[in-house]
Amino acid sequence: MIGVFAAGERGRRAAVDLAGLLGPDAVVPDGPIGPALRALWPRLGSAVFFLGTAATVRLVAPLLRDERADPGVVCVDGGFAVSLLGGADALAGRIADVLGAQAVTTSAAADSPLDELVELLDAAVEGDLAGCGEAVRLGEPVALVNPLGFPLPALPDNVVGRERGTGWTVVVDDRVPRGPRNDRLVRIVPRTLVVGVGSAAGVPAAAVSAALARLEEEHGLDPRAVRAFATLDRKVAEQGIADALEDWGFWHDSTTAPLLSYPGEELAVIPVPNPAELAIGIPSVAEAAALRGAMELSGGGRVEMAAEKVKGAGVTVAAARVLPRGRLALVGLGPGDADERTPRAEAELRRASVVVGSAECVAQVRHLLRPGTRVAADGAVRLAEAGAAVAYVEAGAGPVVAGPIRADVVRVTGVTRQL
Repeated sequence: MIGVFAAGERGRRAAVDLAGLLGPDAVVPDGPIGPALRALWPRLGSAVFFLGTAATVRLVAPLLRDERADPGVVCVDGGFAVSLLGGADALAGRIADVLGAQAVTTSAAADSPLDELVELLDAAVEGDLAGCGEAVRLGEPVALVNPLGFPLPALPDNVVGRERGTGWTVVVDDRVPRGPRNDRLVRIVPRTLVVGVGSAAGVPAAAVSAALARLEEEHGLDPRAVRAFATLDRKVAEQGIADALEDWGFWHDSTTAPLLSYPGEELAVIPVPNPAELAIGIPSVAEAAALRGAMELSGGGRVEMAAEKVKGAGVTVAAARVLPRGRLALVGLGPGDADERTPRAEAELRRASVVVGSAECVAQVRHLLRPGTRVAADGAVRLAEAGAAVAYVEAGAGPVVAGPIRADVVRVTGVTRQL
C-alpha cells in the first residue's frame, strides 16, 4: 500500500490527484498527518509526503525500525520528487514522470534485485554482490547462469541468460566453479544438499571430517549448500560423527544443518547407485540416508544423487540434491480495498516472474509487479510445472486448482472484511 500524505487543502488536492495516478493501492488518509501515519505505518509499502524533507524526517524518524522492512519514503517539494528513505528510487521516478517534476534518487543506498534474490533463495553469497548490484542498477549487461533451474522472480532486462559480452556474471548453483578466480563473478549458493554419513563403530572425528572435505575436493560441492546431514538411526550416538559435524558447523559458520536419522528398514528399500553387502544387513547407509533426507526435505519434489559415496577410513559419505521446481502462489485479492490486502500477497506478486489472472484482477496489482513480469490470462499450473515462479490472482479468497501439482504450491488467502 502507498500512503500519500499532505497538509492543507491545496496539498490534499494534490495528494488525491497523485493517488489517482498511482493506482488502487494508493490511499490518502483523512485527518492530521501524524496520527494517520502512525496508524498506517505497519501496513505501508511506501509513503509519499507533500512536505519538505526536514518536516518529513521529523515525522518518520520515530517510526523507523529496520531498513529492510520500513516503507520507502518520497518527498514531493518545490518541483522535486526526492527518494528519501528505503530505496524508493523507482517510486520517485514514477512520481516525477506523472507530475512533471525532477526525481532526486539515492540509488547507491538502495538494494538491488540481487539482494532480494539472495533473500528469496535463503542463499549464501560469494563475491562482490554490492558491485554487481550497482552494475544491474546502472543498466550494464549482467549474465545470469542458473543451471539447476531455480524459479526466479522477474529481473531487469539487462540481466541476461548468457555470458558473452558481459562484464559481471551471477551463478546460482551449489557447485564450486573450476578455474581461476574471477573478480566479476558473484556466486549465489542455495542450500540444496543432504549429506549422508555411514561409519564403522568408534570412527574418529578426523576420519569423518576428511571424508566430508572430499565432497568439495573431488565433486566440487560447496559446503555452504549443505542443508542437512543424514544417517542410520543407530549411528546418531557415534561420537566421531557428532564431533565432526560440530567442527564442520564451526568452520562453515553454520548451526542450522540438522542431523536426520532413519531406521534401517526405511533405508533398505531406497534404490542406490552403489549397493553393498553390509554387516548391518542393509545395502547402503550414506547414499540411502542422503536420498531419504532429500526426499523428506523436498516435500514430494525431485531429488538426485549429487555425489556418490566417498569411502574414507571407516566412514562413507555421499550427497543428494533437492532439485528446484516451479512455484505456484494462489493469491486472493480479497473483497475489500487495497489497504486490506496482506503483505504476504504483495510479496508473492513481487516474487513471481509470471502473473496469471483476469484482466480486471491483474489491473489491480500491476503497479506492484517488477519490471519484466509476464502477464497471462491462463495456464498457471502449466507454467509452474515448467519451472516458473507464478502468482495466480483472483478476487475473494483466491483461486482453487485441482491437484496433484508438480510444483511448490502456497496459498495466500484474501482478507475478508470484518463486519
